[in-house]
Amino acid sequence: MKHHSFKLLAGLLIMILSMSLTYGQCSKDKDVVFQPGEKIYYHAFYNWAFIWLDAGLVSFEVAADRWQGLAAYRLTSIGVTQHGYDRLFSVRDTFEVFLSPTTLMPYEFKRITNEGSYFSRHHYLFNWDKKTIAASISKEGAPEESKELKWPDCTFDVLSMIYHARNIDFLKYKPGDRIPISLLVDGEIYSLYIRYLGEEVVEDREGQKFSCLKFKPLLVDGTIFQAGEDMTVWVTNDQNRVPVIVEAKILIGAVKAVMSGYEGLKFPLSAKVK
Repeated sequence: MKHHSFKLLAGLLIMILSMSLTYGQCSKDKDVVFQPGEKIYYHAFYNWAFIWLDAGLVSFEVAADRWQGLAAYRLTSIGVTQHGYDRLFSVRDTFEVFLSPTTLMPYEFKRITNEGSYFSRHHYLFNWDKKTIAASISKEGAPEESKELKWPDCTFDVLSMIYHARNIDFLKYKPGDRIPISLLVDGEIYSLYIRYLGEEVVEDREGQKFSCLKFKPLLVDGTIFQAGEDMTVWVTNDQNRVPVIVEAKILIGAVKAVMSGYEGLKFPLSAKVK
């Protein structure tokens, strides 16, 4: 069971961060709240037999780039197991998406998963004119699956959704509100919601306190999660909307992501409580 949990951890933490941040409609503020050069780092913890194990690292990075001649942001997230756990099970997961710096809609998404001897690749091309998604998924031991999906309005891949959602205006919501979302995961589109829970002060592992907004997303029943609201996320209550802590129950134990560092934020991290 422990090896199975290490296998899931790094990629799962990226998925958790995306699921926990998909709390908005398609509209965004006039000014994007992040910028090229922003980097955010997390420690990933797994709870097993009443012990929290510091088992993985996750990073998120924004860079200015071009995609087929168009100005673009390249967003990258990498999840790895800690060196001490590589002997048990090595994980190297990479998520990358190119998106418009003005609309934040995606052009192309890639995910490459290396977990021990297991390998998989997810590739999505977003056709803005036809409103379709060309999806190609390769998994070890199975033939490549290719299909074309209809692209509903305001539907994002897991990585572009994180950055899009940081631009949502939260002042229009009150505690208990359900906010509908549409998310593309593993070649399928899910209609879910996020329940907004209001404001709360949280503390990281270094004892720093942050004023945060708190949410619970609805999860899809599957091999990792049970259906319900068994995930909680806290994001900074300032212009950056940076995730500070994310906790989730899984079928075996629980996982947690805690922010461990950042650089290149567009705005001062004013949510930090002095």
